[in-house]
Amino acid sequence: MAISRARKEDLVAQYVELLDVSEGITIVRTQGMQVTQVQTLRNVIREAGGQYVVAKNTLITKALEQKGWVVPEELLAGPTAVVFGKEDFPGVVKALLKHIKDVDLPQEKLLPIGGVLGGKSIFDAAGVEEVSNLPTLPEIQAQILGLLVQPAQQLVGVLQAANSGVVNVLHAADSQVLNVLQAWLNKREQEGAA
Repeated sequence: MAISRARKEDLVAQYVELLDVSEGITIVRTQGMQVTQVQTLRNVIREAGGQYVVAKNTLITKALEQKGWVVPEELLAGPTAVVFGKEDFPGVVKALLKHIKDVDLPQEKLLPIGGVLGGKSIFDAAGVEEVSNLPTLPEIQAQILGLLVQPAQQLVGVLQAANSGVVNVLHAADSQVLNVLQAWLNKREQEGAA
């Protein structure tokens, strides 16, 4: 079924908008997936912060060109779909690979074949696995938070140690003052008794 020129332009504009908010894309070779399988995959990708789109290769190529992204021409052949990594690209790719493994689909039905990272770097099927091993956004945030909290924890430890030292010195000084006062009182009592 032919798509009108206006519809093609509308689709390219939608893909450009998705590229605007994406850190990268993964291209997936698809063939013979049932509607329910596609819908489940879409939900998994959406929950991970991405979007799964079955796109015509020529239209996704135009969108990539309009955005100034490199075009992985060798990957855009045959029946393909595009996974846009909108919020957390490594997390989206991890979710995609986990879903493929969990549902145990044959490779001819759903196979990640590569993609584009940051609009500049094309990666192949092995690169898909490498992208999935990158830290996710929550992992990076936790690492940064750890770096920020660590000096504060060290400062608290130093202050607690210093505070204990001051308390020990004051406690020792109190004991000495009490001993001096007790000795003075004992001396006064002895003088008074004599």
